[in-house]
Amino acid sequence: MVKTIQYIDNNLDTELSLEKVSELAAYSPFHFHRVFRLITGETLQNYIIRKRIEKSAFYLAVKKNIILKDIYLELGFSNHSAFNKTFKKYYGKSPSEFRKSAPEKFHKIQLKQSKNGQTDAVFQQYICNIENLLNWTTMNLKIKVTELPEMNLAAVMSLGIANVEPSFNILIDWAKEKKLFPKENVKMISVYHDSFKVTPPDKVRIHACMLLDEQLKQQEGQVFPETIEAGKFIVGSGEVTLNDFEQCWVSLFLWMNENNYSVRKAFPFEIYHTNFKEHPEGKMLVDFCIPIN
Repeated sequence: MVKTIQYIDNNLDTELSLEKVSELAAYSPFHFHRVFRLITGETLQNYIIRKRIEKSAFYLAVKKNIILKDIYLELGFSNHSAFNKTFKKYYGKSPSEFRKSAPEKFHKIQLKQSKNGQTDAVFQQYICNIENLLNWTTMNLKIKVTELPEMNLAAVMSLGIANVEPSFNILIDWAKEKKLFPKENVKMISVYHDSFKVTPPDKVRIHACMLLDEQLKQQEGQVFPETIEAGKFIVGSGEVTLNDFEQCWVSLFLWMNENNYSVRKAFPFEIYHTNFKEHPEGKMLVDFCIPIN
């Protein structure tokens, strides 16, 4: 299922029928449908449509230089009519209306139900003004632009923010059996495969990871290999609480925009250097890492 979900997310521009995807997972279509819905809380078709529409919403709102046709073809829609109809059903606006209504800077997109039962997309603004957020960043994070080496990880997939801690517990139990944990300077990492700008917290895909000295050769139960490729990153480092994480990410992305950097096609991640459970104030040393061009 891990490989299947990764395949779907990496191939949204292709035909993803139940028959094709279930064959990839080595299940019968009937059994696959049941297992997939149990794991994700969605049918296969609903999952694929949501991923395509969320990604298209991100492009429409954030990358306004990309033309509509390039967006819908990249995300597996055969024509403008099909894209327009599906997008409007999900966000309550046509793609063109959605793009026009998107402010230059916003925190996240929320779906709200109107009194007549219609869905509408609302662009939620930042909790405080941008200048204050940037000031908060410089006061609480030490920021640098640097090259990071390739990182070999052992990972456990989490669907929904509430499932991240249980995923780390599965990973730690696996590492204990392998005599990899506890050890000095073990680094835990969270890799974000969805953006909170467009994906609801209960649907976001996050991988709970551990940095390894050597590459994991194959999947072992729920633990699978993942690699963060070497490259250029903005790294914001600070001692923060769990409640500060959202503000750290928001302000760091704002800092990126203010300094004219652009996101590279890779996934942002956090590296934990200490454990908040061992700190009297619940603080931990964290690197927030954004891949950039």
